Amino acid sequence: MAHSLFPRQQRGILLTPDPELAALFRSLWDPAEVEWTVVERGRRAMEIIFNEPPDVLVVDNRLEDIKSVEVATIVKSENVYRQLPVILCLDAGDLEQPWNWNEIEADDFLVRPFLPTQARERVHLTLCRATRAMDANPLTRLPGNTSIISRIQDLIDRRDDFALAYCDLDYFKSFNDKYGFSRGDEVLMMTARVIVNTIRSFTGVKSFVGHVGGDDFVFIMPASHVEEACKRVVEAFDGIVPYFYDQDDRERESIVSTDRQGEVRTFPLMALSIAVVFNTNGRLKHYGEASAIAMGLKKKAKENVKSCYVLDRRSP
Repeated sequence: MAHSLFPRQQRGILLTPDPELAALFRSLWDPAEVEWTVVERGRRAMEIIFNEPPDVLVVDNRLEDIKSVEVATIVKSENVYRQLPVILCLDAGDLEQPWNWNEIEADDFLVRPFLPTQARERVHLTLCRATRAMDANPLTRLPGNTSIISRIQDLIDRRDDFALAYCDLDYFKSFNDKYGFSRGDEVLMMTARVIVNTIRSFTGVKSFVGHVGGDDFVFIMPASHVEEACKRVVEAFDGIVPYFYDQDDRERESIVSTDRQGEVRTFPLMALSIAVVFNTNGRLKHYGEASAIAMGLKKKAKENVKSCYVLDRRSP
């Protein structure tokens, strides 16, 4: 059996009066992978969509009671459903005049006569694209937690060798408390750029960078390159981060702020702690194992007030 693209069953709504199109879509997927609800009239579908939002909406331009473009506009005008991907099914003649895709709130389209394999893959692509878009961190635009977990587990399932680096900003909260969230966001953006640009500098190397959330980032790359990458990330971060502080704090190399117990304390300048977990010879079986190992390593890294990295040297 082919490996499913989706971690759970996807629900699709197909609006069409065409029984052949309905039969085609239902034949392309096992119901356990994608379950289709077929509705013949567009206005009837609105109640279903808003009561039980699907993962994807496919709208036939042959609907008799409402235009497919109008369906897309109505759905996307509801803020909570704005991320719902909409695919239009068109006839070749529909495209004789140019369409203004800036105004038409659709995510893709299919054209009759439908090629079954193409229809299936375009729907797959739309679903994957929507998942990536929703998961992306709104500040850094890096893949978020869902994508990170999926990538790690996929590598584990394939028994690929890799190094997974968890990056955590130290003393970020004290910086935020003194300088404000706007300046804190600038630090997060800088950290993301440093990590992305550093990892990208290893040309020809398969890699991945994600933003877990807050001040936590990850990157994945071959074990043979990861220590050099950590050195470069730490060096670049330490070279830039002091300039986010006011001159007097920068010269003193510390700030005065209130800790979580409400006490006034002196904090060092922000530092970057990196914990690196290795998967070799199928050592890891679940992404949770990597996270647990990294938590222990990060505690060790945070014992150093300066930026540093810790490698998991334990044998498989």
